[in-house]
Amino acid sequence: MEEVRVLTEKQGPVGLMLFNQPEKLNTLDVPMLLAMEQALTELERDTEVRVIVVTGVDERAFIAGGNIADLNARRGLQHYTEFSEVVHRVFRRFEVCAKPTLAAVNGWALGGGMEFMLTIDIRLMATEARIGLPEIKLGIFPGGGGSQRLMRQIPLCQAKLLMFTGDFLDAHEALAMGLVNRAVPRAQLREETLQLARRIAEKSPIALKLLKSSMLHGAQMPLEAALAHECATISLVFDSDDAHEGCGAFIEKRAPVFRGR
Repeated sequence: MEEVRVLTEKQGPVGLMLFNQPEKLNTLDVPMLLAMEQALTELERDTEVRVIVVTGVDERAFIAGGNIADLNARRGLQHYTEFSEVVHRVFRRFEVCAKPTLAAVNGWALGGGMEFMLTIDIRLMATEARIGLPEIKLGIFPGGGGSQRLMRQIPLCQAKLLMFTGDFLDAHEALAMGLVNRAVPRAQLREETLQLARRIAEKSPIALKLLKSSMLHGAQMPLEAALAHECATISLVFDSDDAHEGCGAFIEKRAPVFRGR
């Protein structure tokens, strides 16, 4: 019987994605990446799921990095066509997912694991966990988007320090640097992440989708163009029933009920 590399489950409006290769510390290879992509597609298509949470099944690893033996088996063009294109496509799928994504970083998130974390909207990290980009110690560098995303999320000098040394960060260091939103004891991590996901799931799915799109694309634009994009996007929101439900509920002093239309 083929192992299930990535498990999915639903908890009301929250879809949970569990990386399920603890004996391999959830290291990334092409089958694992394709399983992640398939799980994402499943949760994206489920209209009852409004928010997606990703985490590892046990306390040791979120994603401990790439499968080094697998990577070492390839050279240039072969690596590009067999692995690099896949990892970039899959990670970008998570980054542009229309539904908000949260990571419960429960254990090691190294190399490709940290690169994947950088694609997730909101990140909670166990105080016992460690993250880092140690590729330079192997004579390579982060090639799953890390060399580009990291310097867009923290100061350039800090990004260079992390990648040039390959040093690890604990949760409090990652929080101070702005790489994660909260540092949480591991025993409380999943439940705190799910509680936050439920709070977000109460909001309008349409407003969340268009807000995320406005921020994602606006970040790549000059300010003037980004403001024009925002202006057009918020106007689309006012075509939704949810926008008028929210405003009406405020006027009527009641809780809004957002239905995603």
